[in-house]
Amino acid sequence: MHSQEQATTGLRARVAAELERTRARSTALTDAVDDEDLVRQHSRLMSPLVWDLAHVGSQEEIWLVRDVGGAEALRPDIDDLYDAFQHPRSDRPSLPLLGPAEARGYVREVRTKVLDLLDSTPLEGRRLVSDAFAFGMIVQHEQQHDETMLATHQLRDGPPVLHDEAPPAPAVRALPDEVRVPAGPFTMGTSTEPWALDNERPAHEVHVPEFFLDTAPVTNGRYLAFLDAGGYDDPRWWSAAGWEYRQRAGLVGPRFWEHVDGRWMRRRFGRWEPVPPGEPVVHVSFHEAEAYAAWAGKRLPTEQEWEKAARFDPRSGRSLRYPWGDADPGPEHANLGQRHLRPAEVGAYPAGAAPCGAHQLIGDVWEWTASDFLPYPGFAAFPYREYSEVFFGSDHKVLRGGSFGTDAAACRGTFRNWDYPIRRQIFAGFRCARTPGADEIG
Repeated sequence: MHSQEQATTGLRARVAAELERTRARSTALTDAVDDEDLVRQHSRLMSPLVWDLAHVGSQEEIWLVRDVGGAEALRPDIDDLYDAFQHPRSDRPSLPLLGPAEARGYVREVRTKVLDLLDSTPLEGRRLVSDAFAFGMIVQHEQQHDETMLATHQLRDGPPVLHDEAPPAPAVRALPDEVRVPAGPFTMGTSTEPWALDNERPAHEVHVPEFFLDTAPVTNGRYLAFLDAGGYDDPRWWSAAGWEYRQRAGLVGPRFWEHVDGRWMRRRFGRWEPVPPGEPVVHVSFHEAEAYAAWAGKRLPTEQEWEKAARFDPRSGRSLRYPWGDADPGPEHANLGQRHLRPAEVGAYPAGAAPCGAHQLIGDVWEWTASDFLPYPGFAAFPYREYSEVFFGSDHKVLRGGSFGTDAAACRGTFRNWDYPIRRQIFAGFRCARTPGADEIG
C-alpha cells in the first residue's frame, strides 16, 4: 500500500473512532435520565435534552449524508425544527419535536449511513472533504452540544445521575501569583490545523505589548475574598453595564452558590458541597470576572494576550498547538472531556504548563477575555455564515481554553468560544492580567 493510501486509511479510521467516541458521550448524557427528563426544559436558557440529541443527528444528516455523500434526505421534514436559528431555546419545548425513542432511532439511522459513506468518500480535492474536514466539523459540533447538555444536567433539579472520579490532586502547590510575558510579535490563529473552524483562521502576526498574567485561573478562595470584601455591593468595581446587570439579576455570588449557616455551599450536578477553595471559580459572568479584576487592581486579558501566553514559545519563536507543545492533549496535560465533573485544583497539571510558566490554560474552566468576538484579518466564512460571522460584534465576549466539560476534539490553542457577557450557566471562570508599571518594564 502506498504511503498516501495508508494515510487515507488511517484518517478514515481516526474519523470513525472520533464519531463513535463522541456518540458514546451523547448517549451517556441522554440515557442518564428518563424520558420525562429528556423532554422537559430544565431552564429557559437551554433546550430540552431531546432537542439537542435530534439536532446533532439533523446536522450530521444535512452535512454528511446529503452534502458530502450526495444521498437522498432522510428527514427533510424536520430541518426547520432543528435549525437553531429558526427557534430560540425558550420556544423549543412547544415544537412538535421527535420523541425520545424516535430521536434515538433517527440518530442511529443517520450514523449508519455516515459510516457507510466514510468508506467511499474521497478525502481530498473538494475543500469540505479535504483532510475529512466535514467529518471533523460534525464531531466538534456534537461535542459542543454534549457540553451544552452537560450544562443542562447542572441546571436540572433532582438527585445526581452523573458520576465521575475526582481530578488529580495538585502536584505543584507553590505557584507564583503571575508570570511575565515579554513584548513582541507572535503568530495568532492558524492556517494549517486541518479541523480548525473558520473563526480561528487565517494565521496572522500580532504584536503584543509586555504584560503580566495570573499563573493560574482565579480560585474560589480568592473569589471568596472579593465577596467578603463586599465586592458585589460596591459599584466602584463594576462597569455601568455590569452594575446594572448585577442589580437587575440580584447577584450575590457565582451561580449555584448559596450562603448556608455561615459558609458558602455550591450545588454541583445534584450534590451540595462546601465551596472548595483551591479550585478555579466557575459559573461567573464576564461582568463578575471584570469586577473582580478591577477590585484586585488588575484587568481581564485580551484575546491576543491569552493566546500569546498559551502558544508562543520564545525558544523556537513559533506558536505551538497547545501550551505544552504540538501533541494532542493527554490526561496528564489538562482536565478535558468530562472525565471529572469539576475543575481540578490549581497546580494539578504541571505537564500542561505553557513556556511562559502559566498553568491550566487548557481545560478546567473557559476563561473570559476582555475582547469582543471579531473576525481575524482575511477571515472568510466556511462552510456557512451562521457558524461565526453572524455573531461578530460587541454583543459577545470571547472565552478561551475550554473547560472540564469540553472535549479535546473541540479545544486547541487557537479555539475561540463566545457568549453574552451575562451568561453564567456555562463552565466559565477567568484569570487576570495587568500592564506593567514604569519600574517593571523589561
